[in-house]
Amino acid sequence: MGGRASRVQNRWLQLSEEESDHPAEQPASPHIEAEVPAQPRRIRLILAVGLAVLVIDQLTKAWALERLDAGRTIDLVWTLRLNLVFNPGAAFSSGESFGPVIGILAIGVVVAFVLMSKSLRTTAANVCVGAIVGGAAGNLADRLFRGDGFLNGKVIDFIDFQWYPVFNIADMGVVCGGIALVIFGGFAKSAEG
Repeated sequence: MGGRASRVQNRWLQLSEEESDHPAEQPASPHIEAEVPAQPRRIRLILAVGLAVLVIDQLTKAWALERLDAGRTIDLVWTLRLNLVFNPGAAFSSGESFGPVIGILAIGVVVAFVLMSKSLRTTAANVCVGAIVGGAAGNLADRLFRGDGFLNGKVIDFIDFQWYPVFNIADMGVVCGGIALVIFGGFAKSAEG
């Protein structure tokens, strides 16, 4: 058994020496290359995180519709309670008559972030974009399937601190993903700057 392990180790060393003999073939900065996932893997990561946020969002909204109907609230801790609210507008219940416009903007956000993913520098930034995409898709699904007419549905909100606007998991994905993306500085710097 020791002979085989020794042969494997010798072959490994031989391959390592061959690579070091050809420095021009090696990447200029292996640290940066390790940070940036390959494009197909990057898209898969964004879509996987986005899908996870979308599924969790829709499952929790279905639960809220079933358990929090008829004005029922569930007090959890401190001022946090679960309270079902139907939001026809934008964040914080503003712009109630602009539901279709907000829906079209959400589609634009999803497409823009997926297209911009090639300029993301780290896996963490890709996860953040996935959370934003999943959150936007979650609220967009409400607008598409929970109302009358094109993008005229109401978004299901149910997480209520009583001193902050009522929100949902999709909102958490968008806000937390956006804040984390800014903190991580996830986009590559331009060549000029």
